[in-house]
Amino acid sequence: MKANVGGIDRILRILLGVALIAATLAGALPVWGWIGIIPLATGLFSFCPLYSVLGICTKKAG
Repeated sequence: MKANVGGIDRILRILLGVALIAATLAGALPVWGWIGIIPLATGLFSFCPLYSVLGICTKKAG
């Protein structure tokens, strides 16, 4: 697994994931809000399987 998520992309994924999960726990969103686990995990691991398939990399070289 080579990291392909970097910088702002990573931060936004983590924030979005936490927000969706928190809103679900608070009752503001139905059960589909648990989908927030996906952006949270991809942000924490700096790896997105879809980016690999599409050949996208937002991580700076170096």
